[in-house]
Amino acid sequence: MNRRMVSRLAALLAVLLSAVLPLPAQAGLFDDDEARNRIEQLRVEVTDLNKRADTVNRNQIDFANQVETIKTDIAKLRGQIEVLTYELEAAQKRQKDFYVDLDNRLRKIEQPPADTKAEAPKADPALETRDYEAALAGLKGSKFKEAGASFLAFIKTYPNSSLAASAHYWGGYAHAQAKDHAVAAELFGKFAATWPNDERAPSALESRVTSLETGRDLKAAKASLEQLAERYPNSEAGKRAKLRLKKK
Repeated sequence: MNRRMVSRLAALLAVLLSAVLPLPAQAGLFDDDEARNRIEQLRVEVTDLNKRADTVNRNQIDFANQVETIKTDIAKLRGQIEVLTYELEAAQKRQKDFYVDLDNRLRKIEQPPADTKAEAPKADPALETRDYEAALAGLKGSKFKEAGASFLAFIKTYPNSSLAASAHYWGGYAHAQAKDHAVAAELFGKFAATWPNDERAPSALESRVTSLETGRDLKAAKASLEQLAERYPNSEAGKRAKLRLKKK
């Protein structure tokens, strides 16, 4: 019930009171106590109606405030979704760019110094580069099984290539992602043994441990873990290996 109706009732009460109280002739028609009781009852009803109208108004205000709060929360959630979507897309792009950037830097490192004697020209250097790039493209495209096979073929075809180290490392990674952990462990182990001074050697040994453990060759995994902790104690992988050995 709204205030307009309450006002009308109040006005009606005033008319009734004016009709009852001022006129002596009409007052005689009612007993004094009965008139007072009737007036008091009407006053109580008007007071109750006023309270109900106030309650309705307060509820409407509370409802309006709740609607505004919900709208604000929805706007915040939409903003968070947009931020998370952007961060996800950025992370995916960084992951793709990682392979290209890392491989380019490693290839520069693997280039022979200018003052050293150049290697004998290969039979077909263009073909060697093409085969390596094809294997790497498969890795970047998450075609791990195909990439692993391509890296193995490259290692067999070009055993003396300047890219042999990278072929072993990325070949091990591709096979691990393809869940061929036996071949992955073999390639990571050969990489660490053949190029122990390469900055990726600690990571290769750690990955070998993971592949061996997945294949349930726990004895070989522990040996590689000990080798990692002993040879590369200051590397992040070596520090993790030492912590693991302490827990065993």
